[in-house]
Amino acid sequence: MPNSARMYDYWLGGKDNYAADRQLAELFLQKIPSMREMARANRDFVTRATHYLAGHGVRQFIDIGTGIPTSPNLHETAQGVAPDAHVVYADNDPVVLAHARALMISNEVGQVAYIDADVRKPEQILGSTELREQLDLDRPVALMLVAVLMLIDDAEDIHATVAQLRDALPSGSYLAITHPTADFDPPVVEEVAGSARATGMTFVPRSRDEVASFFGDWDVVEPGIVPVRAWPDENVDDPKSAWYWAAIARKP
Repeated sequence: MPNSARMYDYWLGGKDNYAADRQLAELFLQKIPSMREMARANRDFVTRATHYLAGHGVRQFIDIGTGIPTSPNLHETAQGVAPDAHVVYADNDPVVLAHARALMISNEVGQVAYIDADVRKPEQILGSTELREQLDLDRPVALMLVAVLMLIDDAEDIHATVAQLRDALPSGSYLAITHPTADFDPPVVEEVAGSARATGMTFVPRSRDEVASFFGDWDVVEPGIVPVRAWPDENVDDPKSAWYWAAIARKP
């Protein structure tokens, strides 16, 4: 079965992917020739967002749906700003697990852990021993949901899942989201979404308003919910050339 983490690995030039991943990834490329650049733009957001969050005093991160590691990893960026940052990654792909254990190594003062878990089961993530050993949920945490929510259909009550994750975090915490959208080219995105579903893979592009709903009553920081290349203010000729919405919000 194709897997989004391994498809991203293929688009980014990696080798940790299988025939099913490459077949669907190539179909995406046929319909969206700039898909490799979009995948890179999404990963670049992680670096910029992590710099922002660490610069605003965040020392604890949960990255759900982390994907196959690419350097700089989130923990490398966070610990480059704050060496004592603690990062917990979560994913449910065994390929990601193998790489995570090999590459995500703690430093002398910071800590890195990995949870083999599914975003659909937030209680499994929040109650895990690894998370509880690394993070203090009475102190602010940055929750990263980068290019993962599109893998869950509304029928699976994804909004309740995200709300459960938000509710577990204290005041001063942050939520960072990127999400693919059909807002910029509906016919093409709907076509590739249909192709993904035909292979058994869930792929749900969502509108700007639908993405906004994931933040609940948290305060979205400037510049708001914008195309991923425009967060916070990347200098590109056409920010809508990458079909993702991106935003960060803070819990009051």
